[in-house]
Amino acid sequence: MFWIAPLGVAVGLGLAWWGPGAKPSTDDQSQAKAPAPKANVFTNRPPTLNTNLARRATTPPGQGVISTNTTPRWQVYSHSQTNLQSGETTARRVARFGSTFRDPLASQQQPAIMPVRTDFDLQLTLDRLGFSPGNIDGLSGPQTRTALRAFQSQQGLPATGQLDANTRQRLTTRGAAWTTYVVTTNDVRALRPMGRTWTEKAQQDYLSHETLLERIAEQHHCSERLLKRENPRVSWTQPRPGTTIKVPAIAAATTRGHAAVLRIRLADRTLQAFDEAGRLLLHFPCSIAARVDKRPLGELNVAVVAPNPNYTFDPAKFPNSPEARAGSGRLIINPGPNNPVGTVWLGLNRPGYGIHGTPAPDKIGRTESLGCFRLANWNAERLLAIVTVGTRVLVEP
Repeated sequence: MFWIAPLGVAVGLGLAWWGPGAKPSTDDQSQAKAPAPKANVFTNRPPTLNTNLARRATTPPGQGVISTNTTPRWQVYSHSQTNLQSGETTARRVARFGSTFRDPLASQQQPAIMPVRTDFDLQLTLDRLGFSPGNIDGLSGPQTRTALRAFQSQQGLPATGQLDANTRQRLTTRGAAWTTYVVTTNDVRALRPMGRTWTEKAQQDYLSHETLLERIAEQHHCSERLLKRENPRVSWTQPRPGTTIKVPAIAAATTRGHAAVLRIRLADRTLQAFDEAGRLLLHFPCSIAARVDKRPLGELNVAVVAPNPNYTFDPAKFPNSPEARAGSGRLIINPGPNNPVGTVWLGLNRPGYGIHGTPAPDKIGRTESLGCFRLANWNAERLLAIVTVGTRVLVEP
């Protein structure tokens, strides 16, 4: 009977193991099952486990193409009226940099640093950092070198305008250089021809883009020639919703701080914004007045801040126009990206002078104005976000 006591202990232990809260395993391999993947709500395909991680390493870091129609992670660009017309509710959607895969694990990883190897890479990186080279066209010209000198100066490097090793190391942004944009119905509907005379323009309720090429180029800070070169099979004259277009993967404006002073250098044709500590925040190419006597010098102030402004046509300033010859009065031109002052008006405390956008971004820094300071619409919108009424403006020779 001495064996009864050990047997009782064993039975007691067994009952404790099978007690409340303990459940037998129904899996011979493991008691912990991997959670089932979520269904792909964008394609309605059955859930699949990710088995392609090994193949993804074949694309050089930072040089892949983000596809906006293969990832559920989106960023909405709704801050600019150049994207949507009045009354439209469908925002343009583009992929966030680095969100190239469907699986949750990859989407949580930090995007790779984009290497700066080509002139296009340099222009895109400068644009992302707020040092605009003008239109991104893949060709490093005077405006790109000026922007690079401004970046070098901000970083405490010799301002040579040359892409040396130290400068290349500081030019760091993350995410692929290219992305894709899918043309929407709103894109096509927004296009409309623009009147050829001031009277015809005044009769339009909104001065939108005339062509899809113009619209997509402005939305992605690039030249129309670059889009044509990268998309040789796209029918730009007969755009259709659903068309996929390869575009530069620009970044949304994320400038920190507020501008304490704007410095315009007439000789360089540049506008720069500085904070209270004197740190350079933004750098843009700009157009200046054609006539020297129309170029204001000294200290001014921002007196008016107007997004999506209208424009008052004065026949006296355009003596050769049909309206001036006919003796007609002033006309009000409605807002839009093709408004004569673009999508932003920053009026100065000198009548008739201001900093504003333009319907012709490819001519910034190359042509001259009647007296105002012109910026590309996307740069004017960046500037709008950091200035207020009263911001100082220094105009230097």
